[in-house]
Amino acid sequence: MGEVQSKTASYGPPVVMGGEYIMNKKAHGTSHTPVQDNLRWGCDKKLANRICNYNRHFAEHSGYFKKTKFIKEETGKASEKTPINFHDSNTGKLLFVAPKGRSFEEFVQESRSHGWPSFRDEEVDWTFVRVLRGGEVVSVDGTHLGHNLPDGKGNRYCINLVCVAGRPVAEPVAE
Repeated sequence: MGEVQSKTASYGPPVVMGGEYIMNKKAHGTSHTPVQDNLRWGCDKKLANRICNYNRHFAEHSGYFKKTKFIKEETGKASEKTPINFHDSNTGKLLFVAPKGRSFEEFVQESRSHGWPSFRDEEVDWTFVRVLRGGEVVSVDGTHLGHNLPDGKGNRYCINLVCVAGRPVAEPVAE
């Protein structure tokens, strides 16, 4: 996914920086939970498990998202008024909402030109997303997501589709 930022990189607001401890070894690689069954868009669970939980530097192949059902299923449905929710493939927590501030076609065009779904600051849910000093983008639960590779427009989060193809987990009902 291109050259990773230096180990000392720091990013200004709205980026929420995270500590290296987030990616400490847990029950399932860097996560407490394994990848969900039945990922969205036909994403491969075995690939997702490897990239999300047992990896810090590698990515799905460039253009992988184009080989899934993502573009076909979301074209005509997704827009700035009806954006797509992207959930952690392990926990189901909401991580990104896109497109925001651009059309779905612009989101896809930028993603195609870089090879991975590419999100901008306003599309990140900072409740559950952190950027580590080296530019690695992770969930607060230890899911490797991708990298922040800023360009002339600002921060650009190149994210593995297999890592954000989860399904939302229903909130427990209070009794």
